[in-house]
Amino acid sequence: MRISRTLAGAEWPNRPDLARLVAALGHGNLRWVGGAVRDTLLGHAVKDIDAATPLPPEEVMLRLAASGIKPIPTGIDHGTITAVLPGGPVEITTLRHDVCTDGRRATIAYANDWQDDAARRDFTINALYADPHSLEVFDWFGGLGDLEERRVRFIGDARARIREDHLRILRYFRFQSRFGAELDAEAEEACAELRETLKGLSRERVAMELLNLLALPDPSETVARMLALGVLPVVLPEAGRHEVATLEALIAAETAAQVAPDALRRLAALLPALPPVAESVAARLRLSGKQRQHLSHVAARVAGDAENPRALAYREGMDCAIDRLLLGGGDIAPLKGWAIPQLPLKGGDIVARGVTAGPRVAQALRAVEARWVAEGFPDASRVQAILDIELTAGKA
Repeated sequence: MRISRTLAGAEWPNRPDLARLVAALGHGNLRWVGGAVRDTLLGHAVKDIDAATPLPPEEVMLRLAASGIKPIPTGIDHGTITAVLPGGPVEITTLRHDVCTDGRRATIAYANDWQDDAARRDFTINALYADPHSLEVFDWFGGLGDLEERRVRFIGDARARIREDHLRILRYFRFQSRFGAELDAEAEEACAELRETLKGLSRERVAMELLNLLALPDPSETVARMLALGVLPVVLPEAGRHEVATLEALIAAETAAQVAPDALRRLAALLPALPPVAESVAARLRLSGKQRQHLSHVAARVAGDAENPRALAYREGMDCAIDRLLLGGGDIAPLKGWAIPQLPLKGGDIVARGVTAGPRVAQALRAVEARWVAEGFPDASRVQAILDIELTAGKA
C-alpha cells in the first residue's frame, strides 16, 4: 500500500463550513491533525476532525465569534476550543509543549512551532498534520512510513513517552489492534517493562481505554498478547487464559451470528461467570449503574440458558439474553425479529373472576405467567384457559 503525502481526493476538507473556519482563523493559522489525517490516508471513514493552531485559545474564541462561529471552551485550560459547525464540531487546540509530566497529567506551555507540538504526541501515525489549502501532509517522525508498514510506533523513546502518560500503554494496544500488522519490538518491551505504572491511573481512564479496545472488530489477538506481556493482569487480574479463550470464542460466535461487537459483552467474557466478581470489577472500573447491572446479569449465565432463549429474553431482557447465549454457545436465531410480549392478564382480571384482592391474586398471576412462558407465550384465549386451570386447582 502506498500512502499519499496529500489529502487530495478526500471529500471532507472541501466542506464549506470548514473553509469558513479556516478563513476565520486566518491564513497559516490552522492545520488538520491526528485521526482525520491518519484515517483519510488509510482510506477509512473520518468521524472526528481536529485542528491545531499557533493562536492562543482566547484569540481563537474571539476570531470564531467575530465570524459568526460559535466557540465552546471545552478544554480551554489545555488550549482546546470547540467550533460548532453545521457539518459537526471541530476541536481546535493551540500548539503546545510539555513543561513537566508525572504520568497522569502534564503541565504544558503554548508553543508556536508545529514540530514542537508534534513531538509531544504519542505515536508517529497520530502526529501527521495537513495544510487546509494545499492538503500537503507534514510528517516529522516517519508516520507515513509507519502507516504503510501498519506499524504503531512511539515518537522518540517509547519508555519516555509512557512515563509522560502511563495510559499510553493501553492506547498502544488499542491502536495496534486497530492499525497494526508489524509489531514494534521497542514498544512491546516498553509496555511490558512499565506495566505496573498503570496502577497509578484513575479507574475511569483505564475503563475507557479498555472498553474502546474491546469495541474493535477483533481485539482477541491483542488481548492475548497483553496477557502474555503481563499488562492485562495489572488492569484486569480476573482475566486469565480461560477468559481470553472465552473472548476468542465469543468473537467467533458474534461473527457467525452477524452480531455487532459490544465492549461490555466482551468484558463479561474476560470475567468468570460469577455475579459478585462482575459487580466488583464494575465498581472498580467506575462503570455506570446500568452497566454494572448488565454485567452482573450476564455473569449469572448458566448452561440452561440455551434451552429456551425466548424465556430467557422475557426474564432478563433482550440484550442480556443475547449476551448470555453468545457467551454460552447458544443459538440466538429464535430471538431475531421477535419482540418480547406482555402477559395478556392483569390482577384486576383475576379479581373479576371472584378472587379476593391480595396474596392469592399475585400467586395466581405468577402461576399463569410461568405456564404461559413455558408454553411459548400463547395468545389471550389460552391464557384464560390457563387461568381457569389455576383457579380450579386453587379451589380444590
